[in-house]
Amino acid sequence: MAAVKTMDDLFLHLLKDMYHAEKQVLKALPRMAKNTESPELKKAFETHLKETEGQVQRLEKVFDLMGKKAQGKPCAAMEGLVEEGKEAIDEIEDAEVLDAALLAGAQAVEHYEISRYGTLIAWAKQIGLNDAVKLLDQNLQEEKNADKLLNDLALGAVNRQAA
Repeated sequence: MAAVKTMDDLFLHLLKDMYHAEKQVLKALPRMAKNTESPELKKAFETHLKETEGQVQRLEKVFDLMGKKAQGKPCAAMEGLVEEGKEAIDEIEDAEVLDAALLAGAQAVEHYEISRYGTLIAWAKQIGLNDAVKLLDQNLQEEKNADKLLNDLALGAVNRQAA
C-alpha cells in the first residue's frame, strides 16, 4: 500500500481497489452467464454486466473529480471471489447445482461491493467530495438492486431446482 497519511489518501486507496474490483467483475460476468442453465440467472448476469460498465465509468468520473488518473490496484478480495467462481465452473458437473453456486458467488460479490460503496460514500462525505457521493450512491443502488434480484432468483427457483 502506498503511504496513506490522510483521509483523501485512504479514499483514493479504496477507490483504486473498487476500480480494479469492478474491472474483474466485467471479465467474470460473461463467463458466468455462459455457464448458467437458468435463463433468468443468465439474464441477470447480462443485465448486471451492462450496469457494471456504467459503474466503471462513474468511478472514472470520481477519479476525475479528484484530479487523478483512473487506475486500479489489485483487489485481493475480489480476486478470491472470482477464483471461487472459476473453481465452481471447473468442479461442479450438475448444471442446476452450478447455477446455485454461481448465484451464491455473485451474491458474495454484491455484498462486498455494497460494503465498499457504503464506505466510499461515507468517506466522500467526510472529505467534501459531494459530487462523488452522487456517483457512488448510484453504483451502490445498482448493487443493492442486483443483490435483491439474485436473492429473489435463489428463493424463487434456482436453489429449489438444485436441491
